[in-house]
Amino acid sequence: MAVSVDHILRWKQTGQPAQPITMLTAWDVMSAQIVDAAGADIVLVGDSLAMVALGYDTTLPLTLDEMLICARAVRRGVKNALVVVDLPFLSYQTSGSDAIRAAGQMLKLGAQAVKLEGGHGEVVETVRRLVQWGIPVMGHVGLTPQSVNQLGGFRQQGKTEAESDRILAEAKALERAGAFAIVLEHIPAELARDITKALSIPTIGIGAGVHCDGQVLVTADVLGLSVWQPPFAKVYANLRQQAVAAAREFCEEVRSGEFPG
Repeated sequence: MAVSVDHILRWKQTGQPAQPITMLTAWDVMSAQIVDAAGADIVLVGDSLAMVALGYDTTLPLTLDEMLICARAVRRGVKNALVVVDLPFLSYQTSGSDAIRAAGQMLKLGAQAVKLEGGHGEVVETVRRLVQWGIPVMGHVGLTPQSVNQLGGFRQQGKTEAESDRILAEAKALERAGAFAIVLEHIPAELARDITKALSIPTIGIGAGVHCDGQVLVTADVLGLSVWQPPFAKVYANLRQQAVAAAREFCEEVRSGEFPG
């Protein structure tokens, strides 16, 4: 059975199935087919594709048009997982109507939900408006990569009492606004535990410890395709090394005349 937003909500509220939620990213039809076939519950078309697939140093340069192209490709490759799409920087911060327009375009392509970063007042109000218009929203607090310049880099958040209180308050506000789940990125495990206990909606951690209701990683990191991985990522295969070796072997065989002999 295909996973829906309602499934994700009931996962925590009923405790069924009694296992953590799994989420992986995808950026094209091939990566989407891989993670869907692997049984991921959620496929996230993350704006991390700006760095993974498009070669940017941060997620900030990614445009809405670029995201739409990738979201359309991913949607073609997914049969069972819930498809959630990040709204890129400045596609939802400028106004509520811009946010509705951007999110609506994603759903028209077949996405089932969108994800927004942050939990301050304006973002919370945007989430509330999107939900009122029938657009499911996943929240994201802690390290929010679209705010990397303000945060001073990709550093862990919530290490002070004031930061911890702010992030907890943001998570609660997003739940009240109607978010169906929240990503907790790069925060102390104890803070993630407190947030998870305080919410009736699922938390999905990335670099946030073992107490979340689910876990997400960037698929390129999982497969060893990335040149650089964050400290909380785990590499399950070294496909970059294997791919380079295979391509090198092809080049050598062509030059020697072995292929296509």
